[in-house]
Amino acid sequence: MQDKPVALVTGANQGIGLQIAREFVGHGFTVLVGSRNFERGVAAASEIGPDAIALQLDVTDQASITAAADRIGNEFGRLDVLVQNAAISNTKKRPDQSVEDYAKTARPSNVSLDEMRAVWDTNVFGVLAVYQAMLPLLRKAPQARIVNVSSGAGSLTRNSDPAFSHRPIFGPVYPASKTALNALTVAMAIELEAEGIKVNAVSPGFTKTNLNGYAGTETVEEGACEAVRVALDRDGPTGTFTHATLGTIPW
Repeated sequence: MQDKPVALVTGANQGIGLQIAREFVGHGFTVLVGSRNFERGVAAASEIGPDAIALQLDVTDQASITAAADRIGNEFGRLDVLVQNAAISNTKKRPDQSVEDYAKTARPSNVSLDEMRAVWDTNVFGVLAVYQAMLPLLRKAPQARIVNVSSGAGSLTRNSDPAFSHRPIFGPVYPASKTALNALTVAMAIELEAEGIKVNAVSPGFTKTNLNGYAGTETVEEGACEAVRVALDRDGPTGTFTHATLGTIPW
């Protein structure tokens, strides 16, 4: 078992995940760059440096998840930090379509169930599948931490406020998938509290990434900072939902 702490970041070949992986290396971690497309993962790891290692990981493919967990166990023996970052926002939004116009096609009354299932398969069920596969490795590490990258768009409290600016686009696809992810975070935190494994959710904010067609207003550095802060805080709380500048976000 190596001395350096080991972190796995899912969806780390681009955007916020890539930045999180880069910063972990700067903090002395060996980082596993989880990527559905292995070649892209290799390119990302090469860009980061020798302490970054590409790991083929499709969170919607159980065989891929199992193989990734087996590789981590065989090569490292444990996992200190798991950052569940892999996510998709939609499968049917046209490149020329605004988020607002797409939201009109994804109301509870007209949403495609196939669209909802596809997004939830990555953002919800994929997170749970990776959690279950990696938990035995996290249990072998001292003070392991899990960070789930959520979104303020999933806050039921904020969306219940008529004054909330993003309320008009709340719907069953991406926003509600993050609501479900928040629920999973609380459930995981409750399950692992007695073992000392911290589980928290973070919101990166409206970050300029491929997820939103680069329409975001914050940089990837700004989007990554809260996930990195929470992951590095070995003595911090568990079961929280936070943003770098907004602080605690209501569930």
